[in-house]
Amino acid sequence: MYFPKENLPKERVQNLLKFCKKLNIKFKNLSLLDLALHHRSFCNENHDFAHANNERLEFLGDSVLGMATAAFLYVDMEENPEGDLARIKAAVVSEETLAPISAKIGIDNLLILGKGEEMSGGRKKKAILADALEAIIGALYLDSGWKSAQKFVLELIAPEIRAVQENRAHKDYKTLLQEWFQKRSKSFPIYETIKRTGPEHDQTFTVTVRLAEKTFGPATGKSKKEAEQNVAKITYEELTKNAEV
Repeated sequence: MYFPKENLPKERVQNLLKFCKKLNIKFKNLSLLDLALHHRSFCNENHDFAHANNERLEFLGDSVLGMATAAFLYVDMEENPEGDLARIKAAVVSEETLAPISAKIGIDNLLILGKGEEMSGGRKKKAILADALEAIIGALYLDSGWKSAQKFVLELIAPEIRAVQENRAHKDYKTLLQEWFQKRSKSFPIYETIKRTGPEHDQTFTVTVRLAEKTFGPATGKSKKEAEQNVAKITYEELTKNAEV
């Protein structure tokens, strides 16, 4: 379900077109782009639009983003093993990377939020910003096909890939912890969400991580992904503090 273009306010249409022009993208069906910017908090407060949120587009866009990034890395780093490609991919498709990109290109100003989410600072929340960017990628894929979506993704992500390759980007502590642990065991870190507090539009997640028989944490975050990264960071730094990685 999405909003027909003719039902969009004129000012909304103009703002969406300006956004597209700035990023050099085109939508034949502008309502898909509009839908990609509707957070579920708006739909929860407006029952006539109960299913008109961006979560399905986000699901699709996440896969398109991952595929475009993986294909680029496969060609760009033909001499590197799979582990290097996986590490860089995990870093650049993460919430920590996507949220600043989203804010930089102006997605925060176009979001449609519920009143509660708006009041709690939803336009600045990393999870909402990252999810909206993925939803736009999914919408562009549906509207204009793979090549257009791939081009859009790489224009945003390729500079982030270069930053990781040059060790200028944020560290992906989940990947670092997994690589460290797998050198010493045949197991994977196991993350567990032990608590979830706050209203639907402003939740805080509390997460622990278990390595073999030992549990580390907890740590918190405004999304499950952020909480997992935070507990991975604490754990990795504790384990490697007095030892060689």
